[in-house]
Amino acid sequence: MEITQVFKNNENWIKDKLKVDSDFFDKMGKGQSPEMLYIGCSDSRVTAEEVMGLGPGEVFVHRNIANMVISVDLNVMSVVEYAILNLKVNHVVVCGHYGCGGVKAAMQSADLGLLNPWLRNIRDVYRLHKKELDSIADEDKRYERLVELNVQEQCVNLIKTAAVQKAYRERNLKVYGWVFDIHTGKLVDLKIDFEKILKNIMEIYHLD
Repeated sequence: MEITQVFKNNENWIKDKLKVDSDFFDKMGKGQSPEMLYIGCSDSRVTAEEVMGLGPGEVFVHRNIANMVISVDLNVMSVVEYAILNLKVNHVVVCGHYGCGGVKAAMQSADLGLLNPWLRNIRDVYRLHKKELDSIADEDKRYERLVELNVQEQCVNLIKTAAVQKAYRERNLKVYGWVFDIHTGKLVDLKIDFEKILKNIMEIYHLD
């Protein structure tokens, strides 16, 4: 990749946008009011807005390795709070993807240095669902199922937060779990049961 090409691409992108809407950048400069927070993987093959057919200003995006929502990660927690409390989003999506390198790495019994504490959170997901995962003989299928279960558990982590619980009570905010299938391009809805999860964890995680 030639870095100079990036700036040429940018110039062409500006021209294309202005051809369609001469006020495009004036509108962009007036602020944002997205209705969705998307928490996805940093994988270069998975671009949030593109796979959903959305444009600038329509989705607030946070990405990290394996789409994790970790309570002590100030980065993701700051994004969640800002999106929910300030931008007033009504939909929060955790989107994983098949072929996730982070999930694959967590399945290996190897010392990965600085990645160890991050991947431990995915290994904890495996521990929670060990019986189901170990019953899957096909390693590729087991890997795909861990991708799905990891998304599910990150949704649970979101539902544990005060910001999500408050927004649910005040304006019926919902949390969704999706997986992007890189082999077909399809978004798969895991049909996370928000209300059921909330009910099951409220005894311990209820936050006024």
